Amino acid sequence: MATPDRNRLLVEERRRDILAILEAEDRVTVEGLAARYGVSTVTVRGDLDALASAGALVRSHGGAVKRTDPRVDYPIEFKQTLHQAEKVRIAEAAARLIQPSQIVILDSGTTTAEIARFLKASKVRPVTVITNALNIAMELTNTNDISVVMLGGMVRPMSYSLVGPQAEQTLRSLRADHLFLGVDGLDPEMGITTPDILEAQLNSLMIEVSSTVTAVADSSKLGKRSLSVIAKTEAIHRLITDNAADEKHLRALRAQGVEVIAV
Repeated sequence: MATPDRNRLLVEERRRDILAILEAEDRVTVEGLAARYGVSTVTVRGDLDALASAGALVRSHGGAVKRTDPRVDYPIEFKQTLHQAEKVRIAEAAARLIQPSQIVILDSGTTTAEIARFLKASKVRPVTVITNALNIAMELTNTNDISVVMLGGMVRPMSYSLVGPQAEQTLRSLRADHLFLGVDGLDPEMGITTPDILEAQLNSLMIEVSSTVTAVADSSKLGKRSLSVIAKTEAIHRLITDNAADEKHLRALRAQGVEVIAV
């Protein structure tokens, strides 16, 4: 019979091994780890939750991935596996802010794509959506009483977004009631940031043409800094994040006049 100390050692060994696998393979699944170690999926989820709480990895849908670097531009297929439950809650709260007859800008991103899905399923009509995201435009195309304005430009395969002078030129001739902006980093001192310079320039212009700006970012983005500054924090009116957000970041944002909604 294993002693408590031996059980603890086994758990620690398994968790160290999980981190070693992540270092080599970038991601793991609950089912795969359960089969590998001959333990239940409940046990594996406990391991992953403990490692995530310690900051050693990031939980994803059905498993975990290595901690991400906000300075790196990751593929959208990878991003949409991260903090999925939080993004859904944030998107639902954001979609409730949209009113009939409004003109809305949805920036590219996994959280804004969720907003598009909630908007499509809602009864808020009519609405005009301006977007630079191919996946969002496809989601909303052929939806009754939702008009889609697609910005032109150069396609970024990593994010399915269009950027560059053509997109900026089109956007300058438009205006919007509400911008929902997904960000890779939101630091109270530096502001809103993203890894891509052209994306940052377009996002900055989106802010200029919008009456209200709502940043949508899960708690992992708060306090983080990426390569390109989109705007200072004062440029946004509201942040919608999840309820795991560090209170010190939220206090700093509120002190700068940003309304904070944590869901």
